Amino acid sequence: MIDELAQAEAAVVACLDRSTWAATDQDLVAALDAAHRLEQRLAAVKLTLVRELDGRGTATAQGASSTAVWLRDRLRLGVGAARRLVELAVTLDAAPSGVRDALAAGSVTVEQIRVIAETVETVHASAGAQAADKAVGVLVDWAAQFDAALLRRLGTRILDHVAPEAADAADEAALRAQESRAARDRHVTVSEQPDGRLRLTGVLDAEAAALLRAAIDPLTTPSGPDDARAPGQRRHDALADVCRLALRTGELPETGGDPAQVVVTAGYDALARQLGAGALDTGLQLTPEAVRRLACDAAILPAVLGGAGQALDVGRQRRLISGPLRRALVLRDGGCAFPGCDRPPRWCDGHHIRHWADGGTTSLDNAVLLCGHHHRHVHNGDWAVRLGGDGHPEFVPPAWLDPEQLPRRNHYHRRR
Repeated sequence: MIDELAQAEAAVVACLDRSTWAATDQDLVAALDAAHRLEQRLAAVKLTLVRELDGRGTATAQGASSTAVWLRDRLRLGVGAARRLVELAVTLDAAPSGVRDALAAGSVTVEQIRVIAETVETVHASAGAQAADKAVGVLVDWAAQFDAALLRRLGTRILDHVAPEAADAADEAALRAQESRAARDRHVTVSEQPDGRLRLTGVLDAEAAALLRAAIDPLTTPSGPDDARAPGQRRHDALADVCRLALRTGELPETGGDPAQVVVTAGYDALARQLGAGALDTGLQLTPEAVRRLACDAAILPAVLGGAGQALDVGRQRRLISGPLRRALVLRDGGCAFPGCDRPPRWCDGHHIRHWADGGTTSLDNAVLLCGHHHRHVHNGDWAVRLGGDGHPEFVPPAWLDPEQLPRRNHYHRRR
């Protein structure tokens, strides 16, 4: 397979060197059709490979928390695109052979395959295997004429074509399936922008949407005739107010032994004189005005930092890796310290580099911040953890993964 893919790659590279300006319109259209078919066939190969790797557990064996996270680093994809790739590979693997054959033939697109597979699954559940087989043929024929969005709309009445006697009885089942998909597809994505802002996207189910509207609608009304905020800005401010109210209740679950809270690091002189910026525990910067505003409603705890920003001493509140010691870990590591992991501090636990049972101390120079997955992976795997010469954690992979066992570090949480 590798040799054949190399030959295909060489052929594509050769096409890139060909001049198109002298080609006729007919030849250009034919070449475009051929390139499109090739793209879909390559997608079928790629999905087959992803499914096999996922089934073998290759990603988790190499230390990744999931195949999607491993694909993100391996193929330099966004984590959302990587997750969709894994989901589609699973969908295609479970789909009838006719669906896979259509993609391999280049006659349908990847997005059309997703629609066909979901529609056929609904037909199978409501009218049986024979009707599902008929639906594959009808939908593949339709895919030659209609894009994925229109194909999905047409698919809602597919039973009228393949099993008219069951169409009426299946309407209720189709509604249930639609409700199930809505529950499955609910999500909220929080994407960090280069300047430290967050982009929120997602789809809420009906219940969550009602709760959100009930919470923010009273806070989105203009504060007076001079309120110049746009509607989107008022919704933004209302969401921030809801979060402040939730944090003040004290009823949110603890994270890593600490109450849910916003942690800001700033120099005392800078805070008192309103001269310097502050840093959130995520590494993002805040203006002096924002730091002082947060400090008005916050507990202030002292910490002594070394010249490289390493926490040297933090007042004690409790035993174990919690309280001040955990805050020192967050200052140093910024999140899960395992290479390639981008999980934030609130998802992480403190891990003893030298285990407590072996005489290890609960101190900053014997601790590292790890998410739940990588905490288990380090305990059960062959990775070694140590602090480098600069006091920051590094991980030595097992020899079977890297014969040279070169130390690796996490670059996602570097402080700006």
